[in-house]
Amino acid sequence: MPIQTNKTVIFLMGPTASGKTDLAIKLSQQFKTRLISVDSALIYKGMNIGTAKPDKATLKKYPHHLIDICNPEDSYSAFDFTRDANAQIKTAFANNELPILVGGTSFYFHALEYGLSKLPESNAESKEKFNQLLKSKGTIALHQDLKKIDPQAANRIHPNDTQRITRALEVFDISGKTLSELQGNKKFIINYPIKKIILMPERSELHQRIEKRFLSIIERGFLDEVKTLKQNTNLHANLPAIRCVGYRQAWQYLNGEIGKAEMIERAIIAARQLCKRQSTWLKNEKGALTLKNRSPTETITFINS
Repeated sequence: MPIQTNKTVIFLMGPTASGKTDLAIKLSQQFKTRLISVDSALIYKGMNIGTAKPDKATLKKYPHHLIDICNPEDSYSAFDFTRDANAQIKTAFANNELPILVGGTSFYFHALEYGLSKLPESNAESKEKFNQLLKSKGTIALHQDLKKIDPQAANRIHPNDTQRITRALEVFDISGKTLSELQGNKKFIINYPIKKIILMPERSELHQRIEKRFLSIIERGFLDEVKTLKQNTNLHANLPAIRCVGYRQAWQYLNGEIGKAEMIERAIIAARQLCKRQSTWLKNEKGALTLKNRSPTETITFINS
């Protein structure tokens, strides 16, 4: 089907377990597309089962770019994402492809649409410094340090949000200015029209899907996947990769901190809480096509409108 979008970028959004990947694939059967993942968990290599990453056969037939681009110990920021996604969008247009950005990481979508403040770039030395501080002091103590330096940022950032806490401290360490001082003067990343499609099934249906999916993940060998990750001495419980929903709880279980039944219950609860946060953010989106069910026909009509 010919693309009639005049270099339009498609945002295909939705909470976890809403069926975004399935709809993206259906669209790829109708358009010449470039699927670009917007998911802060799918970036990690070796984390396939717990992230519900599309299987190898699916990815071979319908490639998703920005999947498997990092090791679990690597740092990957919203700045990194906007740079990489922008490059993929340009490649799509150069190839006469329709760029479909599909995923559930709201901060990535927001950064790509509205831009990021011009903050100092991270470097290997700085990353190592704050990784070591994280190991020695822990997240809560670093959040207290941030509160002393930049109380405004500390109030915005959750005490368990390791990545954003260390980034805020790193910004101050490199520049001598706080994150709050430097925010503003945002750089716009994409200058193309955006059409937004939101998959939003009923909350009760999403909750059922989340539970069913996690139980299936367990059956498919998720705990063996986490055991393999634990053999990597560079990984620890405070890294963003290990704090992903499901991985954190499995890590605690394999450490003997909780039982298996509690691990499953906690993981399902955490996934439902993530779903709620994603849904709340999506309800504030304006001008989007919102669908309760995956409807390729409605979606195609919207894209071509």
